[in-house]
Parts: sequence; structure tokens; C-alpha cells
Amino acid sequence: MQMVQETFEDLGTSLSDVTFVVVDLETTGGSPSGSQITEIGAVKVRGGEVLGEFQTLVRPSTPIPPFISVLTGITNAMVGDAPPISTVLPQFLEFAAGSVLVAHNAGFDVSFLKAAAAETGHRWPAFGVVDTVRLARQLVHKDEAPNHKLGSLAALFGATTTPDHRALHDARATVDVLHALIGRVGNLGVHTLEELRSYSSRVSTAQRRKRFLAEAMPAAPGVYVFRDGQGRPLYVGTATDLRRRTLTYFTASETRRRMAEMVGLAESLTPIVCATTLEASVRELRLIAEHKPRYNRASRHPEKALWVKLTDEPFPRLSVVRSVTQDGSHHAGPFSSRRSAEAAVTALHEVVPLRQCTSRISARRPGTTACVLLDLGRCGGPCIGAQSTQDYAGIAERAARALVGGTAEVVAELRERLDTLAEQERFEEAGTLRDRMLALVRAAARAQRLRPLLRTPHLVAARRREGGGWELVCVRFGRLAGSTVSPPGADPMPYVQALRDTAEVVVHDTSGTALPAHPQETELVLRWLESPGTRLVDLDGEWTCPVGGAGASRAELEEQTSRWSDR
Repeated sequence: MQMVQETFEDLGTSLSDVTFVVVDLETTGGSPSGSQITEIGAVKVRGGEVLGEFQTLVRPSTPIPPFISVLTGITNAMVGDAPPISTVLPQFLEFAAGSVLVAHNAGFDVSFLKAAAAETGHRWPAFGVVDTVRLARQLVHKDEAPNHKLGSLAALFGATTTPDHRALHDARATVDVLHALIGRVGNLGVHTLEELRSYSSRVSTAQRRKRFLAEAMPAAPGVYVFRDGQGRPLYVGTATDLRRRTLTYFTASETRRRMAEMVGLAESLTPIVCATTLEASVRELRLIAEHKPRYNRASRHPEKALWVKLTDEPFPRLSVVRSVTQDGSHHAGPFSSRRSAEAAVTALHEVVPLRQCTSRISARRPGTTACVLLDLGRCGGPCIGAQSTQDYAGIAERAARALVGGTAEVVAELRERLDTLAEQERFEEAGTLRDRMLALVRAAARAQRLRPLLRTPHLVAARRREGGGWELVCVRFGRLAGSTVSPPGADPMPYVQALRDTAEVVVHDTSGTALPAHPQETELVLRWLESPGTRLVDLDGEWTCPVGGAGASRAELEEQTSRWSDR
């Protein structure tokens, strides 16, 4: 993990340092498909000063329609001796090289220029583009101008040139409109090219003025933390590129109202650079669980996850609990809600006659009354001494096998009940039973996958990076203990050894009071380990990935449920 202090370096390109080429075209029609350029006019400006102009007529290969000649004043006779676009375009591209293109309704002009480049075999440069129409729609209100046409805006801002559908005249008018619009956004805190291009009136001034927080972020993977004036975390997130991701919070691409509110309260933005994406995901999870930021919705309360436990007593029963212990008890989960946990309990009770009472039963001093489940044949009556601990142990063992992943027997019996309900056309009851089955097998499969990793003292795995080298991850008892990367071309084994020596020491609590890592973290780690291309490099102990079991039952049930839903 690497903490990075915010700086004011690389805050974007100041508008006063940007070279703009304001361009306007006249054409034979409204689309590059079937129409051609007849005139190009452009003005190069920087810091409010004109650096040069470019103007030429262009000879199209087809006649100019009469109504276009009436509109622009450009006739076939005027362009008869003009150079073709194959000659003009290279000259324009040289004039505009290294600049940002500006046009009024830029999509129109740029589309014609790109089409001309493709037609003449020229590579189109990656010009930045500013559209004065888009800016005007957000900065000029209806009570100021009847519309956002170039003529209306030129009149509003007192342009020195009146647009008249001749390319250079319209480009000169657009220059004045551009400068007026830049003046308006400057009063709103927009001073860089990046801010100008991403400007939106939907972004509050408070958001826009805080953009410098993101500009100072590193272009590296990791975790970012928005904090208020007291240093309290407001929101925690992850990114493969911290700078690019956090910049979106200050532009129109961020549409969530609560995020705009959060940015309004934020006073600082802390980056935590991480070696791997897995480390970033785990650190995000831990930070959210620790600080419970008010604007994070997911993973704020991992301690509220629920489990189904088979209690450790002479006559075990199923109980919904909030934590997993390592005292020999059997657990399935975690569940995201009490409803799904109780659905799994109900599914197991359907076919395994466990007692459902909550009182503690003594084999030596049984009670005298039993509940109705005894009469229904769904419980053996241990509460009144009708069932010995030895007899009940076999029933408890069936439940234990189901909870730890051996669901085949239970699922087979539930299927029989499901088929019977379907044959009787009791479809609503069948649907309820199917949902309960899914809740049970999903939880059992999850527990079955996590258990081996939670018992592994030490594991190092590697996955090749896209640009070369390896991502290296150390896991101890299901907890991410460390991660690093080896450079392209380097022998990764010294890095593996260094990771082993410097990784967090994770204490395995043999008293059975708690797990070393929250199951959400272990699930993140397990998904990374199971991803294609991951290799096991170093292992203490034994780690196995179960094949079949509850996972097979879950896959089959989910497929059937999907087919059922599609009908």
C-alpha cells in the first residue's frame, strides 16, 4: 500500500495556453454521405489573439444544388478553378496541427472533414474538439437569445463579424462567440481545457471548483477516499486509474444525486495506491467496514451477514446467527438477509426431522409435552424422551452434511416433493419450495468453497499481467496478507520470497471465537484465485477446491430456475 499526498501539479491545460483552430465549412448538402465540401474557413487563436487564418474554396466532383448556392452565395462558376479536397485537406491539417478544433455544431464540420480524410487516404489526427453550440445551450438562457444559432449568438455577444454562410466570416464570428463563452465559464471556475470540454450546467459550481482534488490524483490503481472537513470518510471506492475515475465525479458523467451531494461536502481526496486490483478491492472492503462512510451503500455492515448454524448440544437444532466460530459447529452462508436464511432453514426442515423448538433439552430429564411436529411425523420427540441422543445423532449428521456442501441427498428428497407439487398443479407452493432449495444450496456451496481457504495457513499465487510480469498475492487463513508485482522479464521467485517474508502475520484463533477475515474478503480472494491463468506458487498446508457437491446442485437448480422463468 502506498499513500500519496495531493499536489497541484498536472492540473490540466490552462485555456490561455491552448491553441484553438475555429473552423467552418460550406458544403453541397447536410451529410458527408452524398455531399462534399465547397469552402473551408479557419482562424487560429491563442490567449485571445489571432495567430493566422486559412480560407479556400474547394471544387466538388458534383454540381452545387441551386438552393445551396442561394444560401451560401457559392456558385459552380466560383469553384470551377478551385483546388480539389485532395489538395486542400493536407494544407488544412498542417494549419490545424497540434490545436484544438472549435466549430459551431462541431459534429457537422468534423464529420465532413473526417469523411474527406478517409476519401483521400489521410490519417485523421486525434484532435480535441470544442462545440460552441453545446456550450451555448448551457450558458445562454432563453431570455437572452431566441435560439442558439450562430447569428443569434454573434448579435448577443457583439461579434465584430456578421455570419453570412461564408466559411471564413462564420469562423471569425465563432471566434468571438467562443471567447464570450469562455468568459462566462471562467466566472464559474472553469480555467482549463479539460474543464471546458467536460463542462455541463448540471455540474454545480461547488463540484467544478473541487476538480483540482482529482487532478492531483495519480494515474495508478488503488483506493480513493473522499473526506469531509473533519477528515471523516464520506465515500470509498476503487479504480484501475485513480485520476481518470475520480475526475468523473466533477463532470456531467456523474449523474447520481447523492454523489453530487457528497462532493459538495468533500474537502479532501486521499489516494491509496495498491500493487494489485485484488488488494484495492480488499482495502476498499476493509475501509468501508471500518468507517461505514455515509455515502457508501454496499458492504457497510459486513457484520450483519447471517449464517445458518447447527448448534453444538446433545440434540442440535438449526439457528440463524451473525458470526461463524471455529469450534466444530457446522455453518452455511453467509446470507444477505434473514429472509433467505430462514428459507434455507425451512428447506432443510422439509426433509430432515430436526427439532424446531428453541429450548435446551436434557436427555436425563425430558419434558412431558411435545409440540405438534411429533404428531405430524416431522420430529422424533427428543423433548419427551421419545428419541435417544444416538438416534438423533444420525438425523443431525444428515443436516450437518447438507450445511457443509453434501446436499445431494437432501436435494433429491426436495425434488421429489417439488415434482409431486407440480403434478398436483400446486405451482405457487412448488415455486416457494424451489426458492427455499436455492437458498439452501447457494449458502452450502458458498461455505463449501470458503472452508478450505479459511483453513490454509499460507498460500502464494501468481497471475500474469497484461503488460508482462506477474501479480503476486499472499493469502493466510482466507485473509489477504500481502500483494506485489514482479517487473516484466524479471525472475518472479525472489519477489515471491520477499512477499512471504514481509506479508502480514495472520493468527489462527484456535479458540474458535472468530474468523481471521470476513467471508466477503475471503470470497474476493477466492474469485481471484479461481480466475483463468492464476497459478499456485507456494503453499503451506493443504488447499483444495471442491468439485461437485453443493456447487453442482446449485448450478443445476439455477439452470432449471432460469428455464422456468423463461416460460
